[in-house]
Amino acid sequence: MGLVSLGAQTIPVGLDIGTDQVRIAQVKPAGAGYVLSAYSKVGMPLGAVVEGEIFDQTAVTHAIKDAWRLGGFKGKDVAIGVSNQKVVVRLIDLPYMERAELQGAIQYQAQDYIPIPVEDAILDFQIIGDYMTPADEHMMEVLLVAASRDMIDNAVSAVEAAGLRLVRIDVTSFALVRALFGAVDSVLPSHEEAPGEAVGVIHISSGVTNIAVVEKGVPRFTRVSSIAGNQFTQAISNVLNLTFDEAEELKFRAGLPDIEGGDPISGDHSVQVAQDTLEREVNKFIAEVRRSLDYYLTQATQVRSISKIYVTGSGSQLHHLNEYLSKGLQAEVAVADPMHFLQVPSALQSVVMADRMGIAPAVGLAMGGAS
Repeated sequence: MGLVSLGAQTIPVGLDIGTDQVRIAQVKPAGAGYVLSAYSKVGMPLGAVVEGEIFDQTAVTHAIKDAWRLGGFKGKDVAIGVSNQKVVVRLIDLPYMERAELQGAIQYQAQDYIPIPVEDAILDFQIIGDYMTPADEHMMEVLLVAASRDMIDNAVSAVEAAGLRLVRIDVTSFALVRALFGAVDSVLPSHEEAPGEAVGVIHISSGVTNIAVVEKGVPRFTRVSSIAGNQFTQAISNVLNLTFDEAEELKFRAGLPDIEGGDPISGDHSVQVAQDTLEREVNKFIAEVRRSLDYYLTQATQVRSISKIYVTGSGSQLHHLNEYLSKGLQAEVAVADPMHFLQVPSALQSVVMADRMGIAPAVGLAMGGAS
């Protein structure tokens, strides 16, 4: 499911516009998976993208041009993802109607479910299924997506100024699920879910964290949090009076303290302070994720637990982070593998492996256009 598809002449290239990087991936179908035919990433100037929203179109356009040139991509069609507080995803129940009828009705129904005025939003929907109530009412489950029109317009302008043609706008969380579990009708293999269980996905990038819940093969819940990698770094910078780059290096060097107390105590004062700071910030992060998952569980009619959570993203590479997440969320936590459905040519191995944890959104966007 995408937010909007404008029709592509060729398989579009996946373009992930992040806070600190522009990542671009081009794939082609190969059997049950895909071959990565081109990939590149280029750094984004500080402040050009804040919490998933473009604030400096010129800087973003230059970064896209640089990344496009670096990767040697073919064609001009691209698919982008949106991930910020101006994107709303809701699973709603409506009286059953045919898709053509729903297409017209959704404009009137949507305002009851979204905080954005309908006239200022771009809407899309996907019918998930239908069911009968105990009172014999025929109902349908609809995944409704709304995005602020001005936010979308900014993204369109930045892409078109780079000389590219935007043919697909997707929700980044949907692209993540696609990259991790495959671009098939059921995005999650059925053996992963037991009755009454769902699976979580947490993608921690530098500027935002995407949280998704996948139930019965469908991403039924997404939420975007501004607590992400840069907030962890900024907290260290503030406490130790370091530059952002110095704090970033220290963040990954120090990592989190061993939750079981097994690591030797460092004699480096800055490392100990960084670890204490990270522990406080990560506990705030876990509380936010927990609230999101609990909210979903209170709304779900059949799911009682989220037993397994897949973690990815450049901000997820903190030492011991998975142990903290597992304890705080009371779930099995595993590192996601965005390479599972992807064959990577030898010429691209080094650049892809160096960015393995950050590649998933761009790959999922490309897979959405190719599927």
